[in-house]
Amino acid sequence: MKIRVMGIGDYGQVYALWKNTPNMGLNNIDDSKDGIHKYLLRNPNTCFVAEQGGKIVGVILSGHDGRRGYMHHAAVAQDFQRQGIGAKLVNAAMAALENEGVTKVALVVYEKNESGNKFWESLGFTMRTDLVCRNKEISKSIRYEG
Repeated sequence: MKIRVMGIGDYGQVYALWKNTPNMGLNNIDDSKDGIHKYLLRNPNTCFVAEQGGKIVGVILSGHDGRRGYMHHAAVAQDFQRQGIGAKLVNAAMAALENEGVTKVALVVYEKNESGNKFWESLGFTMRTDLVCRNKEISKSIRYEG
């Protein structure tokens, strides 16, 4: 199993993995091939895939705004879970963000995603109870799945 930087050529396999991951919130614009391509162009060194025999079995998107890092859409194929792949992806992303001068990382997990929340807690990510997460769509054409 190999961890490497994600490229847009990985999109087909990555999107299929996301679609097969329970509690993964995807939308038709941000998570389209064009949307992910924009994200990778802004964050060329901080997004990673785990590859086994030419097949992508894990992924994490991470990026930053110059001061705070963000992690998105972390997933490991069900047959490959509980093998440390998720932790390796997180460690790769954290190291890449640290190399870019970032000292703190934030992420969002659906409350109902029990396994995802347990995973992040096992890695030392704490829950903030003093914040309220808010969103507003800019485009009326965004439709959420999930």
